[in-house]
Amino acid sequence: MKTGALYIRVSTEDQAELSPEAQKRLLLDYAKKNDIIVSKDFIFSESVSGRHVQKRPEFQRMIATAKQPSHPIDVILVWKFSRFARNQEESIVYKSMLKKDRVDVVSVSEPLIEGPFGSLIERIIEWMDEYYSIRLSGEVLRGMKEKALQHGYQTTPCLGYDAVGHGKPFVINEAEYAMVSYIMDLYDNQNMDETAIARRCNDLGYRTKRGNPFERRTVDRILENPFYCGTVIWNGVEFEGAHEVRLSRERFEKRQELIASRKRPIKARNVSTCKHWLSGLIKCSICGATLSYTGSNACPYFQCWKYAKGFHKTSVALSVKKAEEAVTDYFDQILSGAEFSYIRKSQPKDNNDLEIERLQKELSKLEIREKRIREAYESEIDTLEEYKTNKERLTASRLKINSQIENLLHDQEEPEIDTEKVLREIKSVNDILKNPDVEYEEKGLLIRSVVDQIIYDKEEGKMYFDIIVS
Repeated sequence: MKTGALYIRVSTEDQAELSPEAQKRLLLDYAKKNDIIVSKDFIFSESVSGRHVQKRPEFQRMIATAKQPSHPIDVILVWKFSRFARNQEESIVYKSMLKKDRVDVVSVSEPLIEGPFGSLIERIIEWMDEYYSIRLSGEVLRGMKEKALQHGYQTTPCLGYDAVGHGKPFVINEAEYAMVSYIMDLYDNQNMDETAIARRCNDLGYRTKRGNPFERRTVDRILENPFYCGTVIWNGVEFEGAHEVRLSRERFEKRQELIASRKRPIKARNVSTCKHWLSGLIKCSICGATLSYTGSNACPYFQCWKYAKGFHKTSVALSVKKAEEAVTDYFDQILSGAEFSYIRKSQPKDNNDLEIERLQKELSKLEIREKRIREAYESEIDTLEEYKTNKERLTASRLKINSQIENLLHDQEEPEIDTEKVLREIKSVNDILKNPDVEYEEKGLLIRSVVDQIIYDKEEGKMYFDIIVS
C-alpha cells in the first residue's frame, strides 16, 4: 500500500474544468482502486491560477510536506497535469525535485506508459497546457479590453466607491468617500503635503481600501486619480464614465498643476519631516551643503552640517530670525518692482523629447551604414554606381530626419514667462510666510513652489535666491 496526497485546483479563468468536489471524488476513487491510502491531512485544495507556484500556498505546503525526511507521501494524485502546473519550466523543476525523494506525480485522467516515450508524452502534455494557459490569458485580456471599449467597469474600485458587478458603474461608499474628501481638502485648501496627510489619516484611524494604514503613495494615488472627476482608465483605454462624480474637473486639473509645481527632487526631504519651513533650502556658499536647523537653545539657528562634522573650518551659522526676515524682505523687494532672475523648473520628458531622441539614434545608425557602404566600395564588393545609389539614399534619409528634428525643436520653443502670474504666486507665498497662525508645513510647501534653493554667503552677509517658474 502506498500513501498518497490529492492536489485539487480550480481556476476562475477556466469555466470548463471540474469542480473541486468532482475532482476530489474521482481522485479518491482512483486511490481506492490502486491501493493508495489518502489521509484527510493530505488533501490540498485551492482556487487560483496555475501559471506561477509562488501564488499557490497550498501547492507549496504540499511540496514541503512531501519532501520531509519521514517520507510521508509516495504519490501525488491530480485530475490532470494542468492542475499541478501550467508552466512547463516549473512543472519539470518540481517533478524532478519530488522524484529525488521518490515521490511520483500521477494524472488520473492522462495515464502514461513507462519509459522514454511516456516521458515524451508527458512533456508534450505540459507544453500544450502552458500553450492553452497563454491563449486563455490572451482571450481574457481581449475580452476585458472589449468590455472597456464598451465603457464597462471592471477595475478594482478605488477608495470611496463600490463595485456593482456586470460592468455597471460603481456607486459611492459614503463612509469611504468622507475620507477621500478629507484628504483632498487637506491638500487643496490647507496646503498639507502627502506625508503629513497620511499621518493625519492614520491618527484618525482611517484605513485604505485593503485595510492598511495610509502612506505617501496611497495619498498620491487618490490625489492624482482622474476617476474621482469622471474619467475611467483601464490598460490604455480611457472614457468618461457614468458613475456619480463629486469632484469638478476644474478642481482636479488645478490640483495636478499644484502637484507638478510642488514636485521635489528625488533626494529632497518631505517638508513634514523638516524641523523648520526653511530646512533643506538654505545652502552653504563654501561647500554647497545644507544648513541644518538647531532649535535646542533660546536662539535657534541654521548651521552648515559639514562644518559641524569638521569638514571645513569656517562657521556658516545664521539665526532663524534673520533667515526668515531675509526671505520676506527679498519677496517684498520683488513685489515693489526690484528686478530678479529665475530658473525654469525642469519638466518631465514629453513625446517630443522622446521622438527627438529616437531620431538622433536613427542618425547614428545612418553614420554606421554610410561607413559600411564606403567600406563595401573600397573592398570592391559594390560598384561605383551601387555606391552612389546607396549614398544618395542615405543622404536623403539624413535630410528628412534633420528636417523632422528641426520641426520638433521649433515646437518645443519655451513660451514667454507670465511675469504677472509669477508675482501673484510670490505675493501669495509671502503673505502666508508672514502669517504667524499658519503651520510650518504649509509654509515649507508653498515656499518650495517658488524657491529652489538659497545660497548663504556669511563672509559677505548675503543670501542668493534661485527663483523657479513653471
